[in-house]
Amino acid sequence: MPTEPPVILLLSGSLRAASSNESALRTAESVAASAGVRTVRYAGLADLPHFNPDDDHDPLPGPVVELRTAIAEAAAVLICAPEYAGTLPGSFKNLLDWTVGGTEICDKPVAWVNVAPAGRGGGAEATLRTVLSYTGATIVEAACVRVALGEGAEAELRWVLGVLAEAA
Repeated sequence: MPTEPPVILLLSGSLRAASSNESALRTAESVAASAGVRTVRYAGLADLPHFNPDDDHDPLPGPVVELRTAIAEAAAVLICAPEYAGTLPGSFKNLLDWTVGGTEICDKPVAWVNVAPAGRGGGAEATLRTVLSYTGATIVEAACVRVALGEGAEAELRWVLGVLAEAA
């Protein structure tokens, strides 16, 4: 009996529709089947309320329920986030803050791809590593890579998805 391919949740840290981060995740979506996975792209970043620990209880705000459900239903998570002013954009840090109080991401395989030009993006990566360690996520080091968009990106992203699927 065939098994369902693992689902990898794609999280973009950018609100810009035409960002290089969105482009990388669209490419990951396009190669998912050939990597033996199914991808789901989370699109609710702009809808999340500002994180307030006083609101982190049932009933949770609807957008937070949607985020946590998407994480819970995924076998693994792939993040592609830009670096703003040496760290993650505030909207994406807000998303990550909403994961701290839940258990959905705990022990879940997570990786990121950095599509920033060489020499950039290290601050975002460092912040991801710090915050994800607080959430209990399992960082899949081999799949945390820099990807140059353009020729070769499909193969690299297919490989990343495969590594995440194996970790799941």
